[in-house]
Amino acid sequence: MAFTAVLQSEWTKIRTVASTSWTLALVFLVTVGFAALFSATFDPNNLNAAQRATFDPTATSLSSMQLGQLAMIVFGVLVVSTEYSTGMIRTSLAAVPRREHFLLGKMAVATALALAVGLLTSFASFFLTQALLGDLGIGIGEENVLRAVTGAGLYLALLALFCMGVAAMLRSSVAAISVLVPFFLIVSNLLVSFEATRTVGQYLPSNAGGRIMQVVPNAFDSPETPYGPWGGFGILVLWTLAAVLGGYAVLRKRDA
Repeated sequence: MAFTAVLQSEWTKIRTVASTSWTLALVFLVTVGFAALFSATFDPNNLNAAQRATFDPTATSLSSMQLGQLAMIVFGVLVVSTEYSTGMIRTSLAAVPRREHFLLGKMAVATALALAVGLLTSFASFFLTQALLGDLGIGIGEENVLRAVTGAGLYLALLALFCMGVAAMLRSSVAAISVLVPFFLIVSNLLVSFEATRTVGQYLPSNAGGRIMQVVPNAFDSPETPYGPWGGFGILVLWTLAAVLGGYAVLRKRDA
């Protein structure tokens, strides 16, 4: 099967499975909804002096990414693991014997879709919350703001790709979600919260990749990092590459 046909077949699979469409819709609704809620109820009088001095309107817009990314994790897992739970993987590999083409086609289509939804989500969150912040709001043309908002969309796309790689290794929706959700929601935040474990925690995918969304380095008392926004994004790229290669190695060596 030609690679273009692989892309078309993977697009058909994603488009016709309700769970993947719903998870992408939740990415948008949860992120934009909570961003609007945070901004509508935001009171600058509740900030201490240090927080007021480093207030970052862009970070306020993108703070709900922490919640929206959970739906993106589920999307990335389902795109791959559904093949195994339904037994479709045997038919897919019979139709596309070259396993690298099968995995590359699946990941390319799903990542492009995650990128489109991620960019739509980040820009909608930004413009809506800046309007709600009123005089505290900032324009997209201010220094580093466009990089942060675009970076949020890139972050979500890479997060989905990272989760696809992990799901390809574990080959189970339950196992992959049970590992990834606590890892991103609890472990990453805990490790970076304590001085003794911060050195390790700041190199984990979400903490390093999330640096690209910051315009003010120490906004909301966030700790300093030894890398900049693009350095952190590069660390996330390395994590993603490792996950994809791991998933490919498992797919290549193990029976369907």
